[in-house]
Amino acid sequence: MQFSVYQESLIGGRKVNQDRMGYSFTRDALLLLLTDGMGGHLRGEMAATIAMQTIATLFQQQATPYVKKPERFLEDCFLAAHREIHRYKVINNLPETPRTTVVACLIQHNNAIWSHCGDSRLYWMRNGQILSRTRDHSRLETLIAQGKVDPSERATHPDRNKLFNCLGAPNLPIVEISRRASLMPGDILLLCSDGLWSMLPDHVLAQRLQDNTVMRAVPDLLKTAVGIAGKNSDNATALAVMWQGSKDLEDITSISTNTLPVGMVSTTIQAAPEGLQAGNLQAGDAFNDDEIEKAIEEIRGAIQKSSQITSRN
Repeated sequence: MQFSVYQESLIGGRKVNQDRMGYSFTRDALLLLLTDGMGGHLRGEMAATIAMQTIATLFQQQATPYVKKPERFLEDCFLAAHREIHRYKVINNLPETPRTTVVACLIQHNNAIWSHCGDSRLYWMRNGQILSRTRDHSRLETLIAQGKVDPSERATHPDRNKLFNCLGAPNLPIVEISRRASLMPGDILLLCSDGLWSMLPDHVLAQRLQDNTVMRAVPDLLKTAVGIAGKNSDNATALAVMWQGSKDLEDITSISTNTLPVGMVSTTIQAAPEGLQAGNLQAGDAFNDDEIEKAIEEIRGAIQKSSQITSRN
């Protein structure tokens, strides 16, 4: 495999960065991960960290040198991370379970497959066009899928930030998995938190990544998003990969795995840092369990109608 990759996270106007991102790869498989701890619940940054570490650990165990059943792997990983977050709550005697969104992508044999819970997104781009993107597991997207809200209200609707699917909730998460996507040289996969995509239209993300290498485009996009949001901006995080690398000689982010020994795993996903603080609590993001259960049923129905979501500008 050969690819160019770049990742960065900005804290924005928050006291704590609850976003996490990273990637791991063997000779024949590449895993991309991004999580966003939910600020309306206690210790969201710990939920994000636990999810990253759990999924990365399972990848290292099963990618030998590639994952045999990628769809099952992604679902099992998300459920394992969900259980580990609940175990953390019990061990630390917390009054509630930390929660996080998550998006993951597994690339092997020139095919990509991704899964997500919440509103952390993945975009699949080619030649400046968005071929597909994940649909947010939010109240708003559910209403749009049901035809109750017009898509033009995405930026202004009062329910746009209300999530009903994540890791760490009382209910088991719904793990939405894409169909396998056949990648071509030059294709770009972008994973990002809502601190980025909520500030910039989809076509701007696609155009910036088309016009620049991932090493240049990612920091530029993040700085622009944080600048637009101002002093109260959310954490903004992005992880982008160009498949088969970049032709730009100045792009030092290109990686080739052809000489990587079988059994070896390289990763940027580190152990949890010490001294993590409790998250920036925002009561407006919290909902009771009955609301979550009802909304998850609505999301499940919407997902069944659309197994892969194309971009909507």
